[in-house]
Amino acid sequence: MGLTAEQLKAGLDALAGFENAFAVRLGEIGYPELRIRARGYETLLRTIIGQQVSVHAANAVWNRLEAALGSAADPAAMAAASDETLRAAGLSRQKSGYARSLADHVTSGRLNLESLPDDDEEAIAQLVDIKGIGRWSAEIYLLFAEGRTDMWPAGDLAVQIEVGRLMGLADRPSEKLTREIAEKWRPHRGAAAIFTWHSYGEAAKAARKTASAATADKLPL
Repeated sequence: MGLTAEQLKAGLDALAGFENAFAVRLGEIGYPELRIRARGYETLLRTIIGQQVSVHAANAVWNRLEAALGSAADPAAMAAASDETLRAAGLSRQKSGYARSLADHVTSGRLNLESLPDDDEEAIAQLVDIKGIGRWSAEIYLLFAEGRTDMWPAGDLAVQIEVGRLMGLADRPSEKLTREIAEKWRPHRGAAAIFTWHSYGEAAKAARKTASAATADKLPL
């Protein structure tokens, strides 16, 4: 189960209580909408399929896998599928390997997505053992599908940009510095991550609005 709206709000209120940058920005843009993903194999497979492609393209591949396998959410069906079947559905050789790795971990019992270790680092270690699942993907899964409230995907570009902006840094912080800055935000780093994405999106909207207004000012009457 993902984060609840109450957990997210409570986490942000706690952060705003001791980190003025959060309090100020929260007053400007309000609370983010909640994002929830289902726990389990399907969400991780969709993560692999969606790597470096548009949402539309990823959905198209998923639909073709559904038609070809009978159920794209069945790891046994993925394990039994031929390379030709997966290629026809739109999976590259590399992504087919990733998908098979995930299916093998699940069907063999090496990975139990209903009972990952309570320790976050141990859970991440089990997930990154799957080909194609790096630390960022593991952290995103644990945050949005398992609702682990202290997940902090410091390798995310938008998170880094917004942490730099919130904290008044001259340059975008490195992943290492982004992790160091957030140490004092424990155990609310998941809420902080969701808020940085919200803030990043709102900043992008404001920039587009400003650019549009500037263009309109230059148009002839």
